[in-house]
Amino acid sequence: MLRKLITTAVAASAVGGFALTAPTANAAPPQAGVVHEAAANRAATFDGLTELMIQRIVIGDDVAASKYFSGKPVDDPVREQQILDSVRLSAVQLGIDPDSTAAFFRAQIEASKVVQRGLLAYWAAHPEKAPASGPDLNVIREKLDTLTTQLLAELVRVDHLRQTGLRCDISLVVSTASGEIRHHLDALHRQALRTASATVC
Repeated sequence: MLRKLITTAVAASAVGGFALTAPTANAAPPQAGVVHEAAANRAATFDGLTELMIQRIVIGDDVAASKYFSGKPVDDPVREQQILDSVRLSAVQLGIDPDSTAAFFRAQIEASKVVQRGLLAYWAAHPEKAPASGPDLNVIREKLDTLTTQLLAELVRVDHLRQTGLRCDISLVVSTASGEIRHHLDALHRQALRTASATVC
């Protein structure tokens, strides 16, 4: 119910005419306190983390296309364990909890599998809708590795927010609902986002 109410409110604000106006030429520059407040407000949201999670989910489309042509299975235990071992080590170096970090990345992996399985099942049932070619999985993995680094940095930034209980839950619902609207996610990718965000708070 909470998610539904907040999602409705976010959707209304997105289309209800909340316009941003450009500053006029003679407008006074922002005071230092205003800048610091804006930075603090950004740090108090999951908008950046949600954006990166969605980017990773969308790359799942390319992974699915690659595996559609290669015949490789969705599950890749060796690769998955390498990722989890790596982020655990990085978490220790960055000063955040390695267990919660590994759980977060496990959720990202599972979210990608949601997309892959959904698309592969759809293409199997509707081969005329399948992609004409599959991208190189090694190239895709380079993009995923870059996103892993960015996600780790974002986890450091929002680490305090993840420990705030109800505030964390509400902030996450607002950010994910906004992300769904902004990226026009379909049902499959919304399901993947719910999977990806399950361990944030």
